Amino acid sequence: MVKDECKTLLDALNKVSACYRHLVICAGGTSDSQNLREELKKTRQKAQVLAIANKIKLTTILKDRSISKDDRAEFERLWVIFSTCMEILENDMRRALDLGQEFPLNVPTKHLIQTGMIGRTSAVAARAMNVQNMKYDECNDIDTVDLNELEQDINEVKEMIYEMEMKVNVLQWTVEAKQAADPEPPAGASSLGMISVHDDGNKKLCDTSKVFAGAMFAAVLIFAIALAVCVVKFA
Repeated sequence: MVKDECKTLLDALNKVSACYRHLVICAGGTSDSQNLREELKKTRQKAQVLAIANKIKLTTILKDRSISKDDRAEFERLWVIFSTCMEILENDMRRALDLGQEFPLNVPTKHLIQTGMIGRTSAVAARAMNVQNMKYDECNDIDTVDLNELEQDINEVKEMIYEMEMKVNVLQWTVEAKQAADPEPPAGASSLGMISVHDDGNKKLCDTSKVFAGAMFAAVLIFAIALAVCVVKFA
């Protein structure tokens, strides 16, 4: 079904975008390296390919006036998720550009940040790219070549977002979100058990209130007795 295809494409884009965000966090840190920059580049390119596929699919469907009202509502919901994902991807790409410019790999005077993150990032990138063994090309000028390409990619994503807004008129605040059903209570738990728990809590609260009221009454009584004694004594 078309709806399932759209959901599959959108799910793939979300996963790759999440992977890209994970990799961006490592840029400029002690785990930064040539391989990380290549992973960022390939993951970014994969996300752009998926974004174009999502845009074409959803734009074509939403421009079709023959789809039912329920289907349109569902595709508009997917469109809002897609738009949000694109905005997040653009922000992460800008962050990667800033970090790449601030922490070039070929300038030894720039000290990397001690973020506490260590280890290889290839496993994360491989899962997003559906590749078991990721291999990267040697590039001695990645600080300038890739950053220039990244800047161009950011402009392309920005133009894509603008084009999306012009082609499809979906007001995000009019789209109703779907929430998952509330989780079932643990095995052995019942509604009566839940009620008894709330009753016990309310009972404890009432007992605490009674103790406090009793203490206040006792204090007032003692003060009144002391006052009466003083009046009788000095009368």
